[in-house]
Amino acid sequence: MKATQSKYFRTAARMDEALIACLAKKDLAYITVKEICAAAGVNRSTFYLHYETIDDLLNECVEYTNNKCFARYSAELTDVKKRLSSPSREDAIFLSPAYLRPYFEFVRENKRLYQVVLRHQDVFRTRRTFQRLFDSVFSPALDRFRLPAREKPYIVHFYLGGLTAVVGAWLERDCADPIEQMIALCMRCILPEQDGQA
Repeated sequence: MKATQSKYFRTAARMDEALIACLAKKDLAYITVKEICAAAGVNRSTFYLHYETIDDLLNECVEYTNNKCFARYSAELTDVKKRLSSPSREDAIFLSPAYLRPYFEFVRENKRLYQVVLRHQDVFRTRRTFQRLFDSVFSPALDRFRLPAREKPYIVHFYLGGLTAVVGAWLERDCADPIEQMIALCMRCILPEQDGQA
């Protein structure tokens, strides 16, 4: 039973990777089941054993991508409730070196994947992921700083948009600059006073 389950998950992972490879070349609307199967090295019947449509594969692929990234974080860093219940306001800051390092490492190790995600943000439903993060993490964290509710979405969009732009520029340079340098740059943008700047 375990061997069958393991084989099933390996095949599913290959199809997720195949869809990502296809998305590196063209838009989702122009990708066929035949192309996905060829990239995954499986036949159409295997595809339909796992999924009814390409959309079903896409849903799994989005989850696969998110899980692959979030797996980089320790349980301590992902225990949002514990961090938000801490008396220290610093525990409510989620853009810190401890969070940025695993993120930049993931991007560097998965350059092609991340380029595909950035190019197809609508397909990978980044807005939906952002909304979940906003509701469960960023909004309660910003409450600790007594910011007006109407300003919170703008503040989070500003920081996440800036981080996404920085990562996009870093990818254009093939991640040539060291991760520590990228973290320091982001921290100067987030907390400029750390660098003695006004």
